[in-house]
Amino acid sequence: MKTIRTLGLAALLVVGTAVPASASSLGEVRVLAHFDRAAGQAAESIALEPGGGVVIGMIPARQVVRVAPDGAVAVLTTMPLPPGGGGTTPVVGDPVVTGVARADSGTLYFLYSSGQGGLTGIWQLPRSGAPRLVVPLPADTMPNALVIDAARKRFLVSDSAGGRIWQAPLGGGRATVWSADPTLAPNGFFGANGMKVHDGAVWASNSDRGTIVRIPVTRDGGSGRAEVRATGLAGIDDFDFTGRGDEILAAINQANELVRVNANGTHDTLLDAGDGMQGTTAVAVRGDRVYVTNGANLAGDDPTLMLARLRR
Repeated sequence: MKTIRTLGLAALLVVGTAVPASASSLGEVRVLAHFDRAAGQAAESIALEPGGGVVIGMIPARQVVRVAPDGAVAVLTTMPLPPGGGGTTPVVGDPVVTGVARADSGTLYFLYSSGQGGLTGIWQLPRSGAPRLVVPLPADTMPNALVIDAARKRFLVSDSAGGRIWQAPLGGGRATVWSADPTLAPNGFFGANGMKVHDGAVWASNSDRGTIVRIPVTRDGGSGRAEVRATGLAGIDDFDFTGRGDEILAAINQANELVRVNANGTHDTLLDAGDGMQGTTAVAVRGDRVYVTNGANLAGDDPTLMLARLRR
């Protein structure tokens, strides 16, 4: 049952506000690819490629895979286990590949969280040869979302364990904390999770608090005062903007849902378990195409990449 949910954030909406008549919807929903859950292929993140293909980070398989437009799946790399076999990764225990990103040049990057220094951080995946670590992150971080801020020539990384957003130069090197605002902090498990750069600000989800936070980028590239823009989204993972202002599509992992978060703060469910949602983890929008990953990590056993048509 798809029901409208009204958020309780008085600064953004009046309780009972209806969903805007012009809100986007989804159609032509289908499975583009199935993954191997027994092999640890729990789909976690999406990077779009030209021509309709995507690159996906897989937990706990520690893999980066490419899905072709016809649904064919190819493993690009599998990260080795840390010395001792792992087990020290913050929050989740096992070492995992999480966020993926593609530069305009076509270079692919991904996050590896191992609980060990010298392995945790941003890795570059060359067209040939082995991956290489380009931005080390502290062993106590849980890097989750990876964004390339091309305008500022930097990486941005959400840290779910530390409740922080890190920044580092695109050329690689030392990472520094860009924001440690309290709105990013965890409340027992995962804090800052999904992340996007949009309209002069960095937007981040907080899984524990069920919120979406907007942090303005200052003139010198720093972080301004954080503002909570949506609440009531317990278990939110990744999200993306539809191209209609601040309207968002968000993956709700724990509830097996894909929801639309309207600019006025209301949200409603577009896809649920009846549509094939199983531990929904990520969403990416390009034009009228919407890609959604299901990790099947909390419910179900069929991790998938789904494709839908966005109707504006």
